[in-house]
Amino acid sequence: MSVTMPDALPGELAGITVHIDRWRPALPPDAWPGGFPQAGVVWRQDVFAVADAWRQGDATPRQLLSAVLMWGYGPIGYGPWRTARSLDGDPDGTRLAHALDPLRAPVLDEEVLRTAYRRLRDPRESRLPRLGPAFFTKLLYFAGYRRGTGGLQPLILDSVVARRLPPAAGVSRPSAWLSEEWLAYLRWAGEQAQRQGIEPEEVELALFHDRWPPHLGSP
Repeated sequence: MSVTMPDALPGELAGITVHIDRWRPALPPDAWPGGFPQAGVVWRQDVFAVADAWRQGDATPRQLLSAVLMWGYGPIGYGPWRTARSLDGDPDGTRLAHALDPLRAPVLDEEVLRTAYRRLRDPRESRLPRLGPAFFTKLLYFAGYRRGTGGLQPLILDSVVARRLPPAAGVSRPSAWLSEEWLAYLRWAGEQAQRQGIEPEEVELALFHDRWPPHLGSP
């Protein structure tokens, strides 16, 4: 764990330890994200930098997926293997592009988010091996989040967040969440953020770190 750094996002308590020496040989060279930290701790802003490059056409969908999953798995030993399997399922990035390209828009509506989620969940469209909702919502978050714009924002939904959500958020406890459950969570988080005058991602971070409530108030 690392102490909070000045460039950490509000509510981000620590960066993620990533053993780059274990990831480098496991991933295809074309999928390695340029400019990614070469050692130590990875912060959300490091992954957003790759997402920004992807939106500008300077990084591929496979590079974005690698950055997201390196951050998402962190020091977990099977992370490199699972990430390589996901990449193997889309060797040219076509399936990822099918789901993610609509997220390049400066403002996203509910239908765009629903479609992207459904495509990543559907094996006939963009679903990849070893990439379930807990990880592909991380991909949607980094690809689509627009800080400071308000409205509905894509957020991470994993088992930690799900078990800390109140019933009003509309999410069941199993991990194979439907798109409508994810959207219900996004609406709920957006409402909470508006009440508190914060970003929706700060709601997700507070849930993940088990700080909701009391440090932001009652849900």
